[in-house]
Amino acid sequence: MAEPAPLLADLPSVKEESVAVADIDARLKNAKHPFVVRGLAADWPLVKAGLESSEAARKYLIEHRRDRAFTVNIGTPGGGDRLFYDQAMAMNFQMAEGPLEGILEGIGANEEKNDTPVIYLSAVDMDNYFDGLREANSLPLGDRKPIESIWIGTRSRIAAHNDVPDNLAVCAVGRRRFTLFPPEQLANLYAGPLENTPAGRPISMVDFRNPDLDAYPRFQEALSHALMAELEPGDAIFIPSLWWHHVEGLAPFNILVNYWWRDTPAFLGKPEDALFHAILALRDLPDDDKERWRALFDHYIFANGDDVTDHLPEEARGILAPLTAETAGQLRAKLLRGLSR
Repeated sequence: MAEPAPLLADLPSVKEESVAVADIDARLKNAKHPFVVRGLAADWPLVKAGLESSEAARKYLIEHRRDRAFTVNIGTPGGGDRLFYDQAMAMNFQMAEGPLEGILEGIGANEEKNDTPVIYLSAVDMDNYFDGLREANSLPLGDRKPIESIWIGTRSRIAAHNDVPDNLAVCAVGRRRFTLFPPEQLANLYAGPLENTPAGRPISMVDFRNPDLDAYPRFQEALSHALMAELEPGDAIFIPSLWWHHVEGLAPFNILVNYWWRDTPAFLGKPEDALFHAILALRDLPDDDKERWRALFDHYIFANGDDVTDHLPEEARGILAPLTAETAGQLRAKLLRGLSR
């Protein structure tokens, strides 16, 4: 197993908890900090196949795959295991499509070779691309309706990023290393562009294997808040919303299954859309204007105290009252009309 970079070698571990499969739903309710559960998915057929051999795991996937093209990311030959930007800030990998059998055959042919290009299938929807795979390899997550995805590939390094939903990730085959940072370490992780990203989320520009502290000096402070977890087959990690995580696939062949969900009503908008709209409407205003708008946001959004509505009759509070599906729809329609002008 590859050792962590020297700067990361002595990081404290993510807290481990003993949680039975039947109790994972209850443990996730109101969870605010990362934790690891060893062997949570040890009984999965996919995990058992991977423990038999990489070839057995690939055969198991092919037995359940649907007859459709899969999208795969392929790194540059000799370019290492890091999916990232090239010097021109384009991606250092290409995307292709093909049958799963051919993609997995390519992974198998390169499995024992040194310095082979990354071959990586990311965030593959389990229901749309497989038959019966999700049902046979699942966790009881109560009334949540998560996005359930599978990630398949060779050795890889995925730059630190965050996700809006909560995330329960299961190492099904191979080994994974997670390096986690709380959300407030954003400035110390040197995030890249918001719109030009490898997979839809801004990523840290720091190379965790060889951090350049001259270029990114605040990364040292981020490390003082970091946690690390190394997962074996069947182990799971909970990553709360907006926690940054750097993910390494450590084995020649790795499979991860993850669940994303938000414990909010489906009719609510996406916070990241509000961020982009604020950049469009507010960020480039003069400083004194931004201070006035900051006060409005604090009043209506972040503080949102009783003084916002107590002086109004309940029937007159409109969108200042807690949103419903109806009022959220009215607000969305108003925004769409404004953005289309």
